[in-house]
Amino acid sequence: MFTGSIVALVTPMTETGEIHYPSLQQLVEFHIKAGTAGIVAVGTTGESATLPIDEHIHVVKKIVEYAAGRIPVISGSGANSTDEAIELSQASAEVGADGLLSVVPYYNKPQQRGLIAHFEKVADACELPLLLYNVPGRTVTDMQAETVAVLAKHPRIVGLKDATGDLNRLREMQALLPTDFVLLSGDDATGCEFMLAGGHGVISVTANLVPEAMARLCAAATSGKAELAREIDAGLAALHEGLFIEPNPVIPKWALYRMGLIPSPALRLPMVEAELIHQKAIEQVMHNAGLLS
Repeated sequence: MFTGSIVALVTPMTETGEIHYPSLQQLVEFHIKAGTAGIVAVGTTGESATLPIDEHIHVVKKIVEYAAGRIPVISGSGANSTDEAIELSQASAEVGADGLLSVVPYYNKPQQRGLIAHFEKVADACELPLLLYNVPGRTVTDMQAETVAVLAKHPRIVGLKDATGDLNRLREMQALLPTDFVLLSGDDATGCEFMLAGGHGVISVTANLVPEAMARLCAAATSGKAELAREIDAGLAALHEGLFIEPNPVIPKWALYRMGLIPSPALRLPMVEAELIHQKAIEQVMHNAGLLS
């Protein structure tokens, strides 16, 4: 279920910071028509850190309603408190999510044993399949391959989003994990090579702008069509880089606003709108990619 191009969806907002549900529905349709394989609702790109629990779950609920069973919806349900992660996971199940994406607890800097205890308790508390999410650039703590291997023994822990960008880490995990454990890249810039090395897909920021191209890239890479995959990826390389010249999702929101897909580039504080120089930089990349006239 959780393979191919899975979009890390933005949460569109008005200039005053309220969630804009009509454009959220438009984005869901945009991805379904483009062949996106799944949606991560309210993950990092969806500003999970600044949405209170009730609003977070309402967004997941609306995405599930808009998707209407046509595309899997994975709820970003991680937290640096185990009890909060359980609350988010159980509430996500109640509103119809198909799976969970649970990030390594941030700020606390737990030990590897703590990570095992945390994720096992979350998985025990909710019947949905759970994807682990390792992103040490944001969480500080780096979940080691041996820790993932222990957690993979849990029947509801089905995969990992690895955002280290380290292909050696992929090979290390492949040697320790069962073949049916889903390995997803969380780094667009290295996602193509990750899949060509045996990964199963990408949870993608770039897919917010070019879902059809990312779907074609993932299809080629996961079927071993290396030349085609690399050709598609080369055409997306400037976007992969440009979307991260400021912390995600600052630039993706600006880009989607310029494409007319969301009503404003607004974010929740402490994130603020992109610097003018970076707005112009991503607009040039988008022009070159044919996304702006």
